[in-house]
Amino acid sequence: MSHILILGGDGYLGWPTAMYFSARGYAVTVVDNYFRRNACNELDVGMLYPLPSLPERARIWHEKTGYEIKVVIGDLTDPEVMRGLFDGRVKYQWAVDPTFSGIPETVVHYAEQPSAPYSLIDYRYANITVLNNLLVTNNLMFAVRDFAPETHMIKLGTMGEYGTPNIDIEEGWIEIEHKGRKGTFLFPRQASSLYHTTKIMDTDLFWFGVRMWNLKVTDLMQGPVYGLETDESAVDDRLKTLFNYDEVFGTIVNRFIVQAVVGYPLTVYGKGGQTRGYLNLKDTLQCVHMSEKTPAKAGELRIFNQIMETFSVNELAELTQRVGRKLGYDVTIKNIENPRKEAEEHYYNPTYQGLIDLGVEPHYLTEEVMESMFRVVAGYKDNIRQDVIFRGVRW
Repeated sequence: MSHILILGGDGYLGWPTAMYFSARGYAVTVVDNYFRRNACNELDVGMLYPLPSLPERARIWHEKTGYEIKVVIGDLTDPEVMRGLFDGRVKYQWAVDPTFSGIPETVVHYAEQPSAPYSLIDYRYANITVLNNLLVTNNLMFAVRDFAPETHMIKLGTMGEYGTPNIDIEEGWIEIEHKGRKGTFLFPRQASSLYHTTKIMDTDLFWFGVRMWNLKVTDLMQGPVYGLETDESAVDDRLKTLFNYDEVFGTIVNRFIVQAVVGYPLTVYGKGGQTRGYLNLKDTLQCVHMSEKTPAKAGELRIFNQIMETFSVNELAELTQRVGRKLGYDVTIKNIENPRKEAEEHYYNPTYQGLIDLGVEPHYLTEEVMESMFRVVAGYKDNIRQDVIFRGVRW
């Protein structure tokens, strides 16, 4: 039975990933330090519904399915915590069988501060972002080098690393001819936030490890994710993933649906022409699974653009309004001054074929898909706090 280690296993993506692999017979270990939950409490931003602790989630999962997800609560910026996951010193906070599962064949790295607005609240939050994200990545790279050089690392990158260049965005690499000579280089990066800048640095760290020590890395440049239910979470409502709708941690589709349900005007920043690539939460799970099934080779930094379709902010707002009105909600759209420094109208044409070629079958953002999200969110309408929807973090 293949062992998969998920760093950041309590998060929006981490917990669904853990259940997904567990349901398919993998030995799964998850690690988290509740960074996201603690940050939400500190900033007083609301989640749509309360969640059990990570050990409690694992216990519920085991009761409902018979599958075990081992749980470690620990801060991965501490190199000894990271190394303990590979050398047998790990301490489980919950496990049916507390025996060390052995060196993982695959590590999925989600254990980062994931928010652009959070990273730019002020210098203190900027420091937290830089220190957390780079230390965790560096600790992982050295632990794999020292204990598990055959382990395949799947790192969650972001399409935000590329920015919005005035050329087509290739999948990670670009061939350049200069003064009669050709070479292949990482596609030029131009992040629009400090968070996205740390993700560029992650890529550079792993590229160093790949070149120096023949590590195996797949870097998934993911766009914004939407959704709150997976096939596995349907087993029990308590197994849902966390769901933010605030400006700091909520992704745009999730935020717009919540705003529509409570009659809060959809917050379109500036002209609304900002175009990005999006994907369903279920497709994140597919993408990670297909990457795990066909790992990168030793000495390879393999990069995929993990999106399934592109939308402008205006297109998403109009879709939300159309679906909301169909369901009886009075949905209005409001253009507000853009608190971010970003291009509001731009060229955007990313390539994203690699994961489809591996066998991912996309879910698209149809009206029916959005309707199903509306219905779930409506069930928690009384929990929604309008005061946390927009805080106006500026940069």
